[in-house]
Amino acid sequence: MRAGRRAGGTAGGLLVLALLLGAGPLWAHEGRALAPHDFWGAWSFEPAVVLGLLVSGGLYARGMRELRRVARRRLLRREGRCFWSGWLLLALALVSPLHALGEALFAAHMAQHELIMAVAAPLLVLGRPLVVMLWAFPLASRRAIGALGRARALRGPWHLMSAAPVAFALHAAAILVWHLPRLYQWAVASETVHALQHTAFLVTALLFWWALLEGPRARLRYGAAVLYLFGTAVYTGGLGALLTVSRALWYPLYASRTGPWGFSPLEDQQLAGLIMWVPAGLAYLGAALALTAAWLREAEWRVARREAAPLLRGR
Repeated sequence: MRAGRRAGGTAGGLLVLALLLGAGPLWAHEGRALAPHDFWGAWSFEPAVVLGLLVSGGLYARGMRELRRVARRRLLRREGRCFWSGWLLLALALVSPLHALGEALFAAHMAQHELIMAVAAPLLVLGRPLVVMLWAFPLASRRAIGALGRARALRGPWHLMSAAPVAFALHAAAILVWHLPRLYQWAVASETVHALQHTAFLVTALLFWWALLEGPRARLRYGAAVLYLFGTAVYTGGLGALLTVSRALWYPLYASRTGPWGFSPLEDQQLAGLIMWVPAGLAYLGAALALTAAWLREAEWRVARREAAPLLRGR
């Protein structure tokens, strides 16, 4: 019963978080390539993006304050650092000039995507925002949200999508499908399609990282999580490598936009491929190493507990 309540609350909570942080990009593109002399003034303050960031940050801050007031001690300090680091990186990706630069350079757009999916998303998940944000609401509202999350119509699909194999497949599909040349160029040319691309990346990334780091029995699946991270590094690195070594332009739409920035279209594509291949791959492999270390510590703890059991019984 307790596990069911937790899963139900998580379903509703992740839906709220996805709407707050993922819906912003729906109005976040102007469709105009940025010129170098406009770079430092190209901060984007799209109302939906700013509202999503402010509401999510406000709920988290209020929920954390309420939790600490009730417990009368400082808690969730590590989680707070993780959440605010991820929140700031997400704001950097969506509000800073990097966002506008992605309209002119494929490499900048790739950096923005990787910042959202491989860095900000896992930090947000490690911040346990669903638990903390729930405490931002009055008791009656918390109970209503929990009841909504436990509804059969929502709980069933949530259990399916949050299963690690399904979350892995959904995130992989979002990355690979949206990098198909025709679809990717359509996204750059259309504000609406571009917004859907960013939303798909962010929402599936949150789902993927939650399934590996915070899902039910996550600590009992360290080995599987490492394999999923390794698999993600392989297919994203492979795609990045293909972009890097290819002598043909995958996205000719950028060909007329890179010149003012001192890049040829092919150099821009190669740099984008390297960003997807190396830094993003290191992020996934770093997470896999951290989980491997946690897995080994867990195994050592279990062995120590098993060895100490006879001694304790002897007393």
